[in-house]
Amino acid sequence: MAVNLSKGQKIDLTKRNANLNNVRVELGWELNNSMGSAFDLDCSVYLLGANGKVGNDKDFVFYNNNTSPDGSVIYGGDNKTGEGDGADETVNVELKRISPAVQEIVFTVTIHDFETRRQNFGMLNEAFIRVIDEVTNVELVHYDLDEDFSIETSIVIASLHRDGNDWDFKAVGEGMNGGLYEICRKYGVDV
Repeated sequence: MAVNLSKGQKIDLTKRNANLNNVRVELGWELNNSMGSAFDLDCSVYLLGANGKVGNDKDFVFYNNNTSPDGSVIYGGDNKTGEGDGADETVNVELKRISPAVQEIVFTVTIHDFETRRQNFGMLNEAFIRVIDEVTNVELVHYDLDEDFSIETSIVIASLHRDGNDWDFKAVGEGMNGGLYEICRKYGVDV
């Protein structure tokens, strides 16, 4: 049974699941029925060193760079509409393969072309992130973004933190303005 987290809470992911290695991180959302046009939300992943920044731009995994340098993080593809039930975008992570230099993996979601479309996260319903054990296909952690992000165009949704040989999962839920550009600046990606 999945552990449901609230903003700011964390869980010892690998201590609870001793043999855990391959996980699928899924993000999903539903469009508020009163909003007419489709949303193109994009998941991005930042592999951070001890300084809280990417080592280089290849440590930024997204639709134009779908695999981390060590092959441990693979972006599953860009869903441009968010249509359908369940997960809209996925990221596969092989925990034991992650470079020892990586201390944190941050999962974000941004709205593509938010300025032109005049969109923000307040226009969405039922946004979530969850972690699935790829071997057993069991949902381990679930975090619903039930905060009101009525002006935000990007969200740092969750992160994995290294704790020695173990990994913790934290529900972050930090909204920001400025879309992908601002998040890239925050984590040291050269944009």
